[in-house]
Amino acid sequence: MNLISSEGEVPLQKNTPLKFVVEGREYETSDQYKTGEELKQLAGIPLDTELFLSISEPYQDELIENEKKVNLARPETEYFFVKKKLQFFINHKPFTWYKQYIRGIQIRDLGNIPAEDNIFLDIKEDWQDDQILDDEVVDLARPGKENFFSKPRPTEVTIIVNALTHIWKEVNISFEQLVVLAFGSHDNNPDKGYTVTYSRGWEPKVEGTMVKGSIVRVKNKMVFDVTATDKS
Repeated sequence: MNLISSEGEVPLQKNTPLKFVVEGREYETSDQYKTGEELKQLAGIPLDTELFLSISEPYQDELIENEKKVNLARPETEYFFVKKKLQFFINHKPFTWYKQYIRGIQIRDLGNIPAEDNIFLDIKEDWQDDQILDDEVVDLARPGKENFFSKPRPTEVTIIVNALTHIWKEVNISFEQLVVLAFGSHDNNPDKGYTVTYSRGWEPKVEGTMVKGSIVRVKNKMVFDVTATDKS
């Protein structure tokens, strides 16, 4: 059985593979039509990314909306591409992202980075590399290609509590643990109160105040000030 569309393409035998290219990679299908959504899903492109069909000059490339059907049985191979894409590296391996921003957890997933490893953004010159937390957002549209790398988390860090240094081996520290470090014990007497503040912490809140029952993620050389008050 031959297939001839209303647009007059060359007759094709039924189930003859149709070739097309998305972002430089060739695909085959027995379907004469595919929607923009199907093309994006096939190529791993997010659905909210603009996909274009390459059109010969002097005509403009055609924007393919998610619901739009494209006839793949026309005489020439169809080429689809994304205009806005950003490239970066994770542990020296190249990746392409179709949005301006990416979260740390997405970098971790893309690079298959284990949960026990830290992620850093390589900062050139004499600046310290920027650690990227899982919930942190990174702008990929800045000049140049971002280089992310991972390395095992340190088993311990140094924190400063009331001007004295302490070695801490946990990821987080609680209000109550800080009181114990500062005064040797935590007095549960209702007339006894404590105030805990910190600085040199993680972005976006590098400093702040802790309350009873709260925890913060520790950072090397993080500073804590703990004071005791008598309410009686």
